[in-house]
Amino acid sequence: MSRNATDIAAALAEGGGRFATGPYALAVVGVAAVALGLGVWGLHAYRGGRADRAALVERLAGGFGEESGRQPAFAALDRRVRRYAWGRRLGSRLAATGSALTPGQFTAAFTGVVAGTWIVAAVVLAPFFGPVAAVLSAWAGYSYLSWRRRVRTERFIAQLPELARVLANATQAGLALRTAVSMAAEELEAPAGEELRKVSDAMALGHSVDDALAELQQRLPSRELIVLVSTLVLSSRAGGGVVESLRNLTVTLEERKETRREIRTQMSQVTVTAYAVPVIGVGSLLLLDRIMPGSLGALTGSGLGRVLVLVSLGMYVLGFVLIRRMARIDV
Repeated sequence: MSRNATDIAAALAEGGGRFATGPYALAVVGVAAVALGLGVWGLHAYRGGRADRAALVERLAGGFGEESGRQPAFAALDRRVRRYAWGRRLGSRLAATGSALTPGQFTAAFTGVVAGTWIVAAVVLAPFFGPVAAVLSAWAGYSYLSWRRRVRTERFIAQLPELARVLANATQAGLALRTAVSMAAEELEAPAGEELRKVSDAMALGHSVDDALAELQQRLPSRELIVLVSTLVLSSRAGGGVVESLRNLTVTLEERKETRREIRTQMSQVTVTAYAVPVIGVGSLLLLDRIMPGSLGALTGSGLGRVLVLVSLGMYVLGFVLIRRMARIDV
């Protein structure tokens, strides 16, 4: 039995030696070398592509480059956030507010504020109020972006009469619409100057007048801007009395500006009431816990108490929303 095993092993060794020195072995070694070379080249190309993509994202995010000498804070998080659809939408909302924050920076700050609010409410009031405060702070962060966008839109609307006047003067001087937009971007202050600069840059990159103005309308939606964009688009397509149209539009925008100012002044009391109602409710809870320490913990210790607290908070939020809607009058 051992002799047969020895013979088999000798035969295998002899065959292996012939196989190792045969042409088939050389072909395998050659293919392996080529595959290894292609693998190294592919890895190098992959790393170079990721580096180019990261540099492009940084330039598009805020123009950070070699001039700044350093990367923005949370650059890696910003690249991760922009991979998702909600991250790209967040970037658009931040751009509409005129903020210099990147989506990664806002996400980090938002997470920190929510976590901090949770901890503070749970320690100061009661553990039950931790998640409630976190939800309210998350809603406040989202509302903050909407408020900043609305404020920027209103400031842009306030500059529309001056914008229409500048465009009318430039057009009357014989300048093309692209040149008139560039001139208005240099003369007007923010936010109109910044937004028109984006429109001018888009047209310089090859975008049509319609597409560039449509992007502006999406960033800052308003009825006044729709009228101005429609006037400019129709004039660029059909020509005609664009100067006269812009001058008439200037007078109309001035009248609408005064009307909006009067309505905002008359509805200021209602706006203050909308913010005072929830502040009084939360203040009463804090005052109750101050007078009777531990009362909030005892109140939220039972299921019925938790339900009553949630119902009361929901009613305060509902009242705030309804009052704000009643105070909002579109002109």
